[in-house]
Amino acid sequence: MSFLYGALSSGPGALALLESPTGTGKTLSIICSALQWLLDSREASATAPSRAGGGGAGTGGDDDEPDWMRDFTPLPPEKEATKKKPKPKPPATRKTAGPGRPDGLGEQDGGDDEVEFLLEEYETDGEDGPGRRGVGKRAHCGNSSSSEGEELDEEEEEEVTPKVYFTSRTHSQLSQFVGELKRTEFAGRIRMVCLGSRKNLCINKDVLKLGSANRINERCLELQKNKKSSKIKVEDEKRKARQAKNSCGCPMLRNKSLQKEFRSEVSNQGALDIEDLAHIGKKIGTCPYYGSRDMVRSADLVVLPYQSLLLKSARESLGLNLKNSVVIIDEAHNLADSLTNMYNSKITSSQLKAVLSHLDAYLDRFHNVLGAGNRRYIQTLTVLTRSFLRVLINNQDVDKTMSSMTINQFLFSLDIDNINIVKLCQYVKESNIIHKVSGYANKMTSIQDGVNQLGQKQEHEGSSIACFQALVDFLRSLLNRNDDGRIIVAKQKLNGQPEEAYLKFVMLCAEKIFSEVTRDAYAVILAGGTLQPIEETRLRLSPDLPPADIKFFTCNHIVPPESILPVAVTRGPSGKTFDFSYNSRSSPSMIEELGRFVCNIVTVVPEGVVMFFSSYDYERRVYDAWTTAGTISKICKKKHVFREPRNSADVEAVLSKYKETIQACSKNSQDTGVNGALLLAVVGGKISEGINFSDGMGRCVIMVGLPYPSPSDVELIETIKHIETISSSLLVGDDKTSGRKCDDECELQPGYDILRKCTKGGRDYYENLCMKAVNQSIGRAIRHINDYAAMLLVDSRYAQASSSKSFSSPTDKLPQWIKTQLSYAQNYGEVHRLLYQFFKFNKQKC
Repeated sequence: MSFLYGALSSGPGALALLESPTGTGKTLSIICSALQWLLDSREASATAPSRAGGGGAGTGGDDDEPDWMRDFTPLPPEKEATKKKPKPKPPATRKTAGPGRPDGLGEQDGGDDEVEFLLEEYETDGEDGPGRRGVGKRAHCGNSSSSEGEELDEEEEEEVTPKVYFTSRTHSQLSQFVGELKRTEFAGRIRMVCLGSRKNLCINKDVLKLGSANRINERCLELQKNKKSSKIKVEDEKRKARQAKNSCGCPMLRNKSLQKEFRSEVSNQGALDIEDLAHIGKKIGTCPYYGSRDMVRSADLVVLPYQSLLLKSARESLGLNLKNSVVIIDEAHNLADSLTNMYNSKITSSQLKAVLSHLDAYLDRFHNVLGAGNRRYIQTLTVLTRSFLRVLINNQDVDKTMSSMTINQFLFSLDIDNINIVKLCQYVKESNIIHKVSGYANKMTSIQDGVNQLGQKQEHEGSSIACFQALVDFLRSLLNRNDDGRIIVAKQKLNGQPEEAYLKFVMLCAEKIFSEVTRDAYAVILAGGTLQPIEETRLRLSPDLPPADIKFFTCNHIVPPESILPVAVTRGPSGKTFDFSYNSRSSPSMIEELGRFVCNIVTVVPEGVVMFFSSYDYERRVYDAWTTAGTISKICKKKHVFREPRNSADVEAVLSKYKETIQACSKNSQDTGVNGALLLAVVGGKISEGINFSDGMGRCVIMVGLPYPSPSDVELIETIKHIETISSSLLVGDDKTSGRKCDDECELQPGYDILRKCTKGGRDYYENLCMKAVNQSIGRAIRHINDYAAMLLVDSRYAQASSSKSFSSPTDKLPQWIKTQLSYAQNYGEVHRLLYQFFKFNKQKC
């Protein structure tokens, strides 16, 4: 705690790393130190003016100003835009619409219905664009019968600063943080709000049943854009009254008084997690998603998922102000990759074809009634979409189905470098073209297919909008700097294989994204169970920051040394050397030897065993071979066998059965002879990242091989080249050409060739990817001070010493609390003896 408090007190721009294994009190340390600093900081700020006689630092002659001038706070630009919102021309005065109906509408069947798909006139001459919708404004509506003044009063709620932002990867980790906060006195002293996704907080049953997060998001926004008015027919002179009754399309946002009631209820109850917010929203009958967002300005502590804080567009949408605030990022062991993945974008050939057909149909139908601005931008979108399709379909060279290039190379190769993509993206954002074109396309599809059922109609809407959104995301990616990322062009193979062609932007520059956070925040804290090596973190997130300026603290695990048994297993029961490298792992003899090993292990290890493989494909290959050879039947005499499903939605059900089986076996093992269960899992899957196997759930973790990522992965190789460029430029100074010996090539080189060219940074990153995955997996078993487990690293490479000519020893990158206890077994007999003694000792201790 003192480390964190001291880091926050060291001044603006602080960057600190806290490495704290599970069970060592990391969460409580973060809560107590950060919130105590927050309270102390505010108290110091409150007393500072009185100590200085009313003229604090930086007042710069405020004594000469009258009180009203000192207290004046100008409205932000967005509010001015809000006030001017009623001024744009009403739809009736569109340039495209003549004295009567627009040409071509009203003369054909369905003309009345098609008016809703018309775009409003779009002026492009202005430097700032039309700005009708107010960039960065939150798009949610309340009861429009409220006066405009009341709405502005709510928006003008005073911003509390500084504040603490805590972010983690999953909602379950955020709920755990809130649970720990409730145990402290700070829960009653500070105002906290927890932000979640629409999928977790939406209480509109019609929207929730859409299932996927993307479709729920799109439907939510669509409902807010489509305001519903009273269906009662009125006379012309009463039309104003009817318009005053317009309300948000979502029934959960129509009553503003219920939203106020929600905020009041949440404030009174104190620290609440996402489930609590959803429950209160259901009870009151108002939207907890937007209700919680409205509480951010007045909150002292904001708890939110990665995407909401680290994605710039999400911060702007939520109205998050990081200025002078503390940002705490938990589970930061893969932060750089998480940052870049958020900015990746991908569009497939089928999505491009769908967008092109929708644009052509829309332009065909409304060409005569669209204004010049709309026509020009829609034609530009059509040109770009055709160009993207052309590069994917044109595959004259059979051997070169995949290539990588910079943004400029991509634009020049397609001859689209003269198109102003900035203005095009602004047009898409402000014109509502995605929903207009998608809506028209969905209507045409419904008519042609005879689709009348609501569910099927919504499915069409979701897929159409998703295609357009994929195109928009890819276009936005082209606005990055040339060196920020790479464009991957994956063409359709001519041999008829099912892989679909696609374009993908791969963000490489994590330091650029991270700097957007550190530039505004007062201090940034990175926390996690395993954050080393620190140099890689610095290299990828803050390469210009001297190592001495990064504050780092690590603590040992609270579990006593006799409670863990890490063993490097080099040979199987028959004496065969374990080698699970890519070329050897699939040999029948290696899989058979692994089966013998497991058959022996399950006889000596009680309760649960979790076995990690490098991929789903390899796990399936091993399982099928064991089933054919009868190995699975032998294992089942001692432990029931479960397998991790590919679909993450099915993981909970499998884990529940796994746990129930272990508990049942603990009671009846003497009767059946079965003493637990074996779970076959995959490194990088949900089980390896976010599931705790405490106590009997994980008495032994078996790591099969070293899960190095495939060097044939294009995105991985591009990342390695980028990191090599950074590390080489830091070694030789500002000249980055030495690090780009393989960086400017448009065609891909084989991955192993790239790795051999790497000197330090790129190779270290490749090794660290592997060992971070190992550390995350084997760390699942030890979760508290009284826990105990064995960790078996099954591969002869774990026993190799470091060499300057090859990769470093894998065990060098194990956490310190595991590395100090690691044993190297030369034969299986030694492994069996160590396991027997370990479990006998810990059983007696308990």
